[in-house]
Parts: sequence; C-alpha cells; structure tokens
Amino acid sequence: MDSRFLQSFLCVVELGSIAEAARHLDLAPASIAQRLKALEDILGTPLIVRVGRTVKPTIAGLKIVDHARTVLRDVRTLKSAASETGLPAGPLRLGATPSALLEMVPLALKRWVERHPDIEIFIEPGSSTHIYSRLVSGDIDAGILVRPLFELPKTFVWQSLREEALMLLTPSSMNVKDPIQAVRDQPYVRYDRNVVGGKLADDYLRRLNVRPRVRFELDGIQSIARLVAEGLGVSLLPDWTFAGSLDSRLQRHSLPEPCPKRTVGVMWPHSSPQSPLAEAFLQAALPLFSPRSSDHRRALPLS
Repeated sequence: MDSRFLQSFLCVVELGSIAEAARHLDLAPASIAQRLKALEDILGTPLIVRVGRTVKPTIAGLKIVDHARTVLRDVRTLKSAASETGLPAGPLRLGATPSALLEMVPLALKRWVERHPDIEIFIEPGSSTHIYSRLVSGDIDAGILVRPLFELPKTFVWQSLREEALMLLTPSSMNVKDPIQAVRDQPYVRYDRNVVGGKLADDYLRRLNVRPRVRFELDGIQSIARLVAEGLGVSLLPDWTFAGSLDSRLQRHSLPEPCPKRTVGVMWPHSSPQSPLAEAFLQAALPLFSPRSSDHRRALPLS
C-alpha cells in the first residue's frame, strides 16, 4: 500500500473537501480522488461519502483514521532513521505560533541551517492551543508555544525560552501618565480570554477592579496591534517583540507590579524517535536568548 494514499485520505477527512485537500497537497483534485479510490479498492470498502458540498468519512473510514495516522508516523520514523549522521534524517515537523514566526523562528532557523544544512524542517503555524493538541496527537515533532496554565504531561519535555510580561499598548501619539487610568478611560481592545495571554490580562484587571470599555475582542496579537495603531483603542498584551522592534505608531507602557507574565518555550515528546532533532533545534535557538531567560541549558523531563 502506498502511504500517499493514506496521507490523501487523512487530509480529505481533516479538511472535509477533496478540493481543499488537493490545494493543501499541491495536487489536482482528480489525483486525490484516484488515491482515495485506490485505497478503497485495497481495503474493499467505501471510506468517504459526499454530504452536500463536503465529504465525510464513512463508518469504516472513521475506524481507520487513527490506524492511518499511526502508519504514517511509522513511515516518517523509518525514513528519518535512514541517516548516516548522528541525527535522524528528518524532516523535523515544527509547530510555531504566529508571534514566534515573526522574528524568533527565522533567527533560530538561520542558526539551524548553519549547523544542519541538509536536514529539512516542516513548519506548521498555529495557535498555542492548536500546537499543543498536534503535539499530543503525535502529528508534529516539536512546538514553540506559550506554556499552558495546566500541568503538562510527564511524557513531554518543556524548555522555557523567554518570559513575556504584560504591557499596555497604545498609539504613540497618546500621552499616558497612568497606564491603568488609560485602560479605564480609553476604548479597549481585549485579547481573547480563551488564550493564556488574554486570561492573564483579564485576571490582572479584575484584581485591580478595572472594567474596561471593550470595543473589540479577538485572538491574534498582530491583529490587535494593528487596531491599536489605527487609534481604535488600547490593549493589554504580552510583550511579544523579540528584537525590540515595534511599529512607530505604537508605544509600550509598563504596568504596575505584580505584573503577570506568559512563558514561551519549546515542547516535544520525551521518547519520540525525532526527539534528537527537537533537542538540536533547541540548541540552535538557545544562544538567541539572554542567560537569564535560558539558565537551564539542558532540557529535562517535566516533573
């Protein structure tokens, strides 16, 4: 059985569309349909059924989804093991948040290419919640994400890279003498309370008994920063800027202590065949961070 048949099947199941799966895999829809038909012929049962404008797995299709993912992971592991170097052949499947992809990841990748020019990295953008779920399911090998507020599984390694304190973000033209009073007086762009940074900001304001005049609420730090730059409000956000860069239309303001912080780091399965690649990526990334933010140069299993 060609593993590409399983790859196409899973992509169709996840995206709910042959056309979307074709775009994702950079193939013609007819090629995806042929692969599905070949897989159904091998297994002797329909796996996909059309429902309106979408497609869904049949009962038989649902039953093989987890098995198909396991087979593909095993195939990736087999290919990666076929290496003549001290590291797996790759690729390293790396998840990363949008804010990390702006500066942090490109700088780390530059160091990676200098050290391991022949090992490919496949990068999957996504929210921290998405990356965490993909790690737990085994669909990616490592992730750069915000550490969740709950206890992490003991089967994973976590290495903190940096802490990002909350700050008040305002238009640069705004005269701010008291950041908390500015939150009370100005329209407020709320960072989604379903993500770690948004929850930290909401809890912080609650402790100060501040009820902002919320104009918008959304996820996406860059999107919020754009709204603030356009003069549509102020916002409490983690200081995500990595190299100190900030739009000239924006200004940071420190908040009264104790000020919450979110932690950004690298997470990967401790016993995965790809863990040496994750550790190698960490070693490439660590020199980018100050000694204070990366005191522990060797990642340890979670306790």
